[in-house]
Amino acid sequence: MTKEAMQRITIPDIVEMKAAGKKITMLTAYDFLMAELLDDAELDMILVGDSLAMVVQGRDTTLPVTLDQMIYHAEMVGRAVKHALVVVDMPFLSFNLGIEKTLESAGRVLKETACQAVKLEAGPEQAETIQALTSVGIPVMAHVGLRPQSVLAMGRYRVQRDKAQLIATAKAAESSGAFSIVLECIPVEIAEEITSAVSVPTIGIGSGPGCDGQVLVTHDVLGLFDGFKPRFVKHFSEMRQQSLQGLKSYCREVREGIFPDDEHSFR
Repeated sequence: MTKEAMQRITIPDIVEMKAAGKKITMLTAYDFLMAELLDDAELDMILVGDSLAMVVQGRDTTLPVTLDQMIYHAEMVGRAVKHALVVVDMPFLSFNLGIEKTLESAGRVLKETACQAVKLEAGPEQAETIQALTSVGIPVMAHVGLRPQSVLAMGRYRVQRDKAQLIATAKAAESSGAFSIVLECIPVEIAEEITSAVSVPTIGIGSGPGCDGQVLVTHDVLGLFDGFKPRFVKHFSEMRQQSLQGLKSYCREVREGIFPDDEHSFR
């Protein structure tokens, strides 16, 4: 079946996958080409993550990325994807300045891109925000556990172990209308308990195999980074090394007058 013939995955489809016991796949994309590649790989969901601040912009945290920048990248991704459900991160402070401002910001994401949902790094206090968004038809993916946008308050990235608070936050997100919940850096046993306690799918990152699905940064999956590798990251490819070899071959052939040859020239 061609990608054009495949039906677009919808919010109800994702929710039904949990009930059917089907694991959900999700990766990040920030541009047209990568989004098209992920869609060809038949991912269920694609996240335009605020991780672009680090992956694309070279920042130390996700905090500097702006709403306009997120929309810019999301528009490219949304235009490329024909099959997967595309979710866009709401960046730092775009949903913390009151309900009216949050609705305006999230509304812009859906109106100015071809994406289908937004994601909030939701703490216990965000239930009201999720409810406000879902009440006007804006689908929300919640985020429980380690919240990178709160790194300054936390001091560093670390595993989240407050079981009672994590479960309460997940249940509050569910009851407020979130269609799924990302669980980041939570011990396996707690993530499994949360997954059993809520009726919506959980998408794990660093939270073990008991979640209903998994998400990672695509550049980590493809082995494009050679720096810090979190424990929960697995390289499924070594594209950095493969790309370096190709680029060095290009430089060598140009310097030695091998490229371009007759095959790659016009007469």
